[in-house]
Amino acid sequence: MAIVATLSFAATNDSTPSVDSTPLAQDDFTSALSGDLTAHFNLEGQLQIELLHAWSPPNQVARTWHVQVMDYPALPSASMLVRFRITADGVTAADSTTMLHASLWRDVWVVRQPLGIGSVFDRAMLEVRRVDTLRERDVVPSSVGDSSFVFLRSVTAGHFLTWHDIGRRPLVRKGDLVDVTASEGALSLTMKALAMQNGAQGEAVTVRNLDSRRDFTAIVVDENHVQIRF
Repeated sequence: MAIVATLSFAATNDSTPSVDSTPLAQDDFTSALSGDLTAHFNLEGQLQIELLHAWSPPNQVARTWHVQVMDYPALPSASMLVRFRITADGVTAADSTTMLHASLWRDVWVVRQPLGIGSVFDRAMLEVRRVDTLRERDVVPSSVGDSSFVFLRSVTAGHFLTWHDIGRRPLVRKGDLVDVTASEGALSLTMKALAMQNGAQGEAVTVRNLDSRRDFTAIVVDENHVQIRF
């Protein structure tokens, strides 16, 4: 059974606002599809869509139009095929598919000057630019970023910052001794262990007991500090 999302609206007619029934305007149709796709894919930013074929509105007029998206594409992309159903005052007026051109506009980070590996994320070294994120993939939105991030590779000025360029700064590094806190209820024990891999805050890392030489998994909670819970 197809899952459908319904958007209903009163058709607009600015020249004769007193008319009860109006044709379905193209802007209303594309706005309804855009809103539904945004909600379905939980998109952040402004989704703009264009019909790739000439608009052929239903022949009738109606007081209330409904646009039902019957099938969604697997993923949002610059070109999407959408199956829809239009009803006019509760009566089916069209059941068809359309090809859309889509763009998703969002503010993202652009590098102001060359930055090297290990540089700490600093907003002063970046600027904001609005781009189509369906074309510029993996870019980092301007709402994200603080000093807990470092650059994983060198970047040049004018480069759109991507998730491949930055990562969380490791608080635990492979080969370092770390404090391990083990807790169960009110009971808490602390010991030393050897970190077997790097880890940022909140990540799971493997550490080695110095006495038994056995490896176990712990969660990074602070600089050279991990925790396990029973």
